[in-house]
Amino acid sequence: MTDLVSAHRDGGVVSVTLNRPQKKNALTGEMYEALLAAFETASDDEGVGALLLSGEGGVFTAGNDIGDFLASAQSAAKESASTPASRFIRALARFEKPLVAAIEGQAVGIGTTLCFHCDLVYAAPSARFLMPFVNLGLVPEAGSSMLAPMRFGRARAAEFLLLAEPFDAITLDRMLPGRDGLEVVRALRAAGSETPVLMVSAPPVALTILMSTASSARDEKE
Repeated sequence: MTDLVSAHRDGGVVSVTLNRPQKKNALTGEMYEALLAAFETASDDEGVGALLLSGEGGVFTAGNDIGDFLASAQSAAKESASTPASRFIRALARFEKPLVAAIEGQAVGIGTTLCFHCDLVYAAPSARFLMPFVNLGLVPEAGSSMLAPMRFGRARAAEFLLLAEPFDAITLDRMLPGRDGLEVVRALRAAGSETPVLMVSAPPVALTILMSTASSARDEKE
């Protein structure tokens, strides 16, 4: 796994951290490959009950590294589904274990849209979410044009998608105190906020059935 993405297991929780703070954790193809590997390992390991995503350096991610992304897209123009970013989005949507995101600072593009696939999202007061696709002439990724209205309602989602308006932590599920990503992760592990650990401690069969039922209900609604 690249040094730009770190993964370690603490009990039944796998913590995956974006570690490219000098570039605001902008994602490259190599980093997507590392994320894919971490998701696959967590999925296959029966001892893993949850996966926690976070970023180093006071930023979750500034989105895709534009130079790397364009180079990757051009080389795979005839097979866009084979790019690391595309494969990661599919893996994200198909991940069957509890997925938790701890967000601090910028969460741009995929940094926001991946949150719609998480079971829980925790954000520090400094978190800022942005989906700038319309300004870039791009179609919103990762099903966000459907998932954003489901989460926020059609009118609010239109502000975020059509006007590329940023939004803050209060708009999402929960806000935790903290000035950097490490503090957010620590807060999750603090007494009364050990969400990933609590998920792991739940009966695995019941948790799997619950998540499958919830996913089926969402699919029927779609």
